[in-house]
Amino acid sequence: MCNLYAIMEARAEVARLAKAMTDRNNNQPPMPGVYPDYPAPVIVTTADGSREMRNLRWGMPTSKQALFKAATERADKLRAKGTEFDFNELLKMEPDKGTTNVRNTTNAQGKTNAHWRPWLGAANRCLVPFTSFAEPDQDHERTRKNIWFALDDSRPLAFFAGIWTPHACVRMKSKGWEEIEAYGFLTTDSAEPVKTYHSKAMPVILTTEADRDLWMSGAPWEEVKHLQRPLPDGTLKVVAIGARQDETVPG
Repeated sequence: MCNLYAIMEARAEVARLAKAMTDRNNNQPPMPGVYPDYPAPVIVTTADGSREMRNLRWGMPTSKQALFKAATERADKLRAKGTEFDFNELLKMEPDKGTTNVRNTTNAQGKTNAHWRPWLGAANRCLVPFTSFAEPDQDHERTRKNIWFALDDSRPLAFFAGIWTPHACVRMKSKGWEEIEAYGFLTTDSAEPVKTYHSKAMPVILTTEADRDLWMSGAPWEEVKHLQRPLPDGTLKVVAIGARQDETVPG
């Protein structure tokens, strides 16, 4: 699971390559470490069909089933203490920390996953810019150190295939109910060199303009779902090991 990446390219260059006509946060500096629930630049399609770069928070809505289970466990603990509660209110206020990675878009029967279906259409697909991303070493030396990957040592700009949605929830109890715009990106089977360190999955990366344009087009999910695939082995390169963040500027 990828829960850390860097975007060190200037926003103007991100907007140019992503064909974004507007940028709501053009003065934001590069980000050597993007973590779950951080606001980060994402390119979305607006109502008029143009592309816009805006800051969204990393973490799509958690499934209703998972939130119901968590609220039920909380209710059981309150009940054991003799504390009165309204379960519907408890469920509403159950913290939704968000889902950063979107893997199971199709279920075992070959049908689109019911949880993700509302956001796989053209209006909710987005591009998530990055210059490098990290996976924990779970399979090589099993140190869980961050292994950073990029297209090459120069960290050229690239994009994850993402989805986004407006969302209202409790992210943290201290902040209470919030209305946010959330995003996540698709993952797929690992390819080398990611597979050596993290065999479970890797992000879906759109390396060509044609793939990015198709992902951001009005095409239905059935016509773009083939893009949820691993890169050919050797496309990525290990560019750092153990670093908490990647501050290397593309060049």
